[in-house]
Amino acid sequence: QVQLVESGGGLGLPGDSLRLSCAASGRTFSGLTMGWFRQAPGKERDFVAGITWSGVTTYSADSVKGRFTISRDNAKNMVYLQVNRLKPEDTAVYYCAAKRNPLVGVTIAPGDYDYWGQGTQVTVSS
Repeated sequence: QVQLVESGGGLGLPGDSLRLSCAASGRTFSGLTMGWFRQAPGKERDFVAGITWSGVTTYSADSVKGRFTISRDNAKNMVYLQVNRLKPEDTAVYYCAAKRNPLVGVTIAPGDYDYWGQGTQVTVSS
């Protein structure tokens, strides 16, 4: 089992930056492919960014490419999402997710991920 706890969300103005954090416990973190997803009210949960177990390969959704950056620190069992140049359409609950099988790599379907955090709210409003 893997437990994931997100933090770092909050209220921001358009153009602001936030850093979301996800703390993992319960299993060897370095072997997990990690992802960030988000879900706005009334919408489906969408892939935002993912990172392989080694941190060498990352992938971001087109909607956030160039603004959001995913990274991880395997020594601290942490994964991060740096969120820059916030837009109102970034408002959502952001979820951290982990995939058991490191050989598969980053995928964008929520159903491919085995473990989920409880989410952290990001609200962007002027």
